[in-house]
Amino acid sequence: MAKGAGQKLKLLHLRDILLEKTDDDHRMTMEDILAALSRRGIEAERKSVYDDIAALQDYGLDIVLQRGRGGGYYIASREFELPELKLLVDAVQCSRFITERKSGELIRKVESLASEPQARTLQRQVYITGRVKTMNESIYYNIDKVHAAISSGKKITFRYFEWVVDFSSPHHMQKRYRRDGERYMVSPWALTWDDENYYLVSHDSMADQIRHYRVDKMDRIALTDFPREGQQHFQEQFNVADYSRKVFGMFSGEEKSVCLCCENRFIGVIRDRFGSDLMIRKTDAEHFSVRVTVAVSPQFFSWVFGLGGSVRITEPPEVCAAFQKQLRDMTD
Repeated sequence: MAKGAGQKLKLLHLRDILLEKTDDDHRMTMEDILAALSRRGIEAERKSVYDDIAALQDYGLDIVLQRGRGGGYYIASREFELPELKLLVDAVQCSRFITERKSGELIRKVESLASEPQARTLQRQVYITGRVKTMNESIYYNIDKVHAAISSGKKITFRYFEWVVDFSSPHHMQKRYRRDGERYMVSPWALTWDDENYYLVSHDSMADQIRHYRVDKMDRIALTDFPREGQQHFQEQFNVADYSRKVFGMFSGEEKSVCLCCENRFIGVIRDRFGSDLMIRKTDAEHFSVRVTVAVSPQFFSWVFGLGGSVRITEPPEVCAAFQKQLRDMTD
């Protein structure tokens, strides 16, 4: 690097060196800084580096000098703290809808927000290989297209598929497009994350209903010039989180007010599923009852069944009867 060019870029290189190499537990002396600049082809004098550090501090970079043995310059605070970065890494590696390759790319970008020593602590908790990850790389870009449509208030079209058994294919599975490949057209209103999958919450103008679709099963998304519709369903009182709580496994059904009788030890399970704003009533010393609104579906019944009799449906009678019928159908 030419000396003149190096001097012009010295301030930026100094910033990068401090961000990459230092944190609360790792500091650089002035000798360390001069050597790091030299390795980048920049020869500098102490006084000029002191002036550069002061300029970076004035700009807002939180550079601290700790004096004494083991002291030196370091970055004391960053845009993201290390525990926040760990949360982001955990979210990426646990997200089934993000492919293994994209997970690796995203985590490397998250690591770049930390110092190199901190990035190594993040790497120690990264376990991507072997997790169940989607093979659909396009979901990453599908989400971006849907966000763009929501922001612009336009309808989208797409093809929607499901996986079917096909022993003639290499993986014994094959895509099958619904509606014989005919394109869907919906008004996108929100994206929600439920059970490790992304879903589009939209309005279907033909049925005048709220519909949801798994984003990783949407293919060839395209924005249209048609303004989206269905605003009457998405007024201020519409809450995406509340909608997700009602719709078990994102399977639709008729919404009903259902009374559940639960063992006291299952209060945490009920709270996790339906939130904390619940009217709980004592039934006896070991049980409480709670009334919730759910979309009645086989998936809701499966959730109740999976709790092993510790949560029972007591009202209304037609939902109780439907639950009993599903149990009989399972055992016949």
